[in-house]
Amino acid sequence: MSVPRTQSPTRARTFTQRFSATRRGARLARLLTAYQLTEWGHPHGTEAHDTVILVVAELAANAVLHGRVPGRDFALFLSHDENRGVVRIEVTDTHSAQPTQPHPDTDDNSGRGLLLVDALAADWGVRDRLGPGKTVWAECATAPRT
Repeated sequence: MSVPRTQSPTRARTFTQRFSATRRGARLARLLTAYQLTEWGHPHGTEAHDTVILVVAELAANAVLHGRVPGRDFALFLSHDENRGVVRIEVTDTHSAQPTQPHPDTDDNSGRGLLLVDALAADWGVRDRLGPGKTVWAECATAPRT
């Protein structure tokens, strides 16, 4: 006798990886995110793909530049929630300093990463983690904006 299902099975759509806190680690995080997004049905050139890649690039760069602790890695966690139409990005590092959103002058060459995240992500924030450091997270829409 077969047992009726009350819920249809869903495939877990998550990705987790640790990276060295180097420019090479940040680049690899971005490249693996691009691959994962394509696997999840958001290929290169789509708005969802390009938005998530930019946000991952900024958060990974911040983890390497501002969150680096010698001998420690940073972690990337991605989850794709098709029902909500979002990809959640979490970048965790072991540095205790909280990120701040600077207000760069027009002629400054840096300091716009979190402004870019704020403009592209549907929502973002920072939370403490178990152990030293913090997790910076962002959610990006995967459905086209109307």
